Amino acid sequence: MTRDEAETILTEAGLAEDDAFPLLEAAIACAIHDYPFRDPQPVRDLADIAADRVGERAATESPDDALSETMAGDLRLNGDLLHHDDPANTDIIAVAERRRGLSATLAVFYLDAARRAGLKAQGVDFPNHFMLRVETPAGPVALDPFSQGRIVLPSELSRRALRAGLTPHVADRLDLLMAPVSDRQALIRLQNLLFARAIRTEDFDAAERSALRRALLDPEDHRPWLDVAAAREKQGALNGALEALMKARIVGGQDMVVQPAAMDRLRMRLN
Repeated sequence: MTRDEAETILTEAGLAEDDAFPLLEAAIACAIHDYPFRDPQPVRDLADIAADRVGERAATESPDDALSETMAGDLRLNGDLLHHDDPANTDIIAVAERRRGLSATLAVFYLDAARRAGLKAQGVDFPNHFMLRVETPAGPVALDPFSQGRIVLPSELSRRALRAGLTPHVADRLDLLMAPVSDRQALIRLQNLLFARAIRTEDFDAAERSALRRALLDPEDHRPWLDVAAAREKQGALNGALEALMKARIVGGQDMVVQPAAMDRLRMRLN
C-alpha cells in the first residue's frame, strides 16, 4: 500500500458514520501513511484470531474477562513498560509483531475484537491514559489495555484523575471519567500523540503527516488543518501552509476565524 492509497482509505473512513467507522483498516492506513509499502496482513490475522477467541470465551465468561484473558493472556498484548517512547508503540503493524504498545494502540485490537464478538466496548479518553469501557451484566467496568487488560476500580479512577489535575468534583464523577468516545476519536487520539511527539522532536514532516491524518479522519474539524499549516511552514513549504490555512477557513465556516496576520505573513514570505 502506498501513502496515496492510505490517504484514500482515510478519506473514506472520514466520511463514514460513527457506527460504521472501519477502525482496524483505518488504523492500518495510518501506519502505512507514516511508513508505506509494509505488509498489513499480520495485523488482520491477529485481529481475526482475537475476534474468534473473544467470541468463544464470551459464551462462558463475562465480557471483561473474555477480552482481557484473550488479549493479554492468549495473545500477549501488553504495554511496553521499558521503552514507552519507542515510535513502534504507536504503529499498529509494529505492535502486531512485537505484541507491545501504548494503550491507545492496543485498544484498537480490543475494540475490534469486542465489536466482532458482539460485545459492547468503547474507548475512554481518560487524562494521560486511554482506557476501555466494557458493558457487563453488572454494569460498566473500566479496562486498562496497557496493564494486561485489568479492571480499574472506581476509587483508582478517581485517584488517577486527581493526579492528572482534575478537580475533586470532577474526579468523583464516574459518569464523566468513563464517558465513552467513538472509534474515530480513539484513533484521532493516537494521531494526537504522534503529533505531540513529532513537534517535541522537531520532526515537522512527521507532524504534518499526523495532522493530515486527523484532518482526513474528521473532515468537519478545522483544527487539524491549522496544525498542517504550522508544520508545513516550519518546513518552508509556504504554498502548502497557505493552502492548509485556506482549507481550515473553508471547513470552519463562519465559526472559524483564521488569524489574518498568519495568512498575511505567509503571503509576504511568498512575495
